[in-house]
Amino acid sequence: MNLVIDRGNTHLKYGIFDQCKLVATDSTNFLDKNDIKKLVKEFDISNAILSSVVEERNDILAKNIQEETNFFLELSHLTLLPFSWNYKSKETIGKDRLAAVAGAIELYPQKDILVFDAGTALTYEVIDHTGTFLGGNISPGMQMRFKALNTFTSRLPLLKSNADAPFIGTSTQEAIEAGVQNSISLEIEGLIDHFRGNYPHLTSIITGGDAEFFARKVKNPIFVAPNLVLIGLNRILEYNAQHI
Repeated sequence: MNLVIDRGNTHLKYGIFDQCKLVATDSTNFLDKNDIKKLVKEFDISNAILSSVVEERNDILAKNIQEETNFFLELSHLTLLPFSWNYKSKETIGKDRLAAVAGAIELYPQKDILVFDAGTALTYEVIDHTGTFLGGNISPGMQMRFKALNTFTSRLPLLKSNADAPFIGTSTQEAIEAGVQNSISLEIEGLIDHFRGNYPHLTSIITGGDAEFFARKVKNPIFVAPNLVLIGLNRILEYNAQHI
């Protein structure tokens, strides 16, 4: 069994895989040594991978996992990856972005793919049918946009998502809700339309905490893959375990 851990900016999500099959998943704030021991014993875990965008206590987490497993991998830009890529600043790329690319290729092999991750940031990655990661972009996520309007103005309130917000606001609250949410929906729509010009059979995927919210608002076909990053991390782990 494989233990796959994705430690993001707001929470830690983990999955248990039997080869390529996800058998359990959960999220928490942190996994301590006892938590890891319990998971290893319960699921008979041999291999593990950690992807973290957070530095705080990361060395402790990595050490505890390594001590309890036979093969441990901490994802970095130097990790052997099951796809080709020519990113100019590999040392700065988000590990969750690499995992999302690996997960997309695992789910949709030999397809041209556009992957959105709607979380703290809104990222998108472009992959061609040869399994080559071509690059992507990063923009503020939904909560970040709400917070920015509140932080950098003197009177605008801090709001949160509202699925029932109108397209055009007739109050300040509605204007903020509509402005933030519609800007992301239209951004996603525009990117899908743009890349379909080069890739007529493009497959679009969305993951992340706000994936379901925007999948319901986007008119273009888009597949929701809530465990995409975990699937990608497991693929990277399996790939590296085969090459040791």
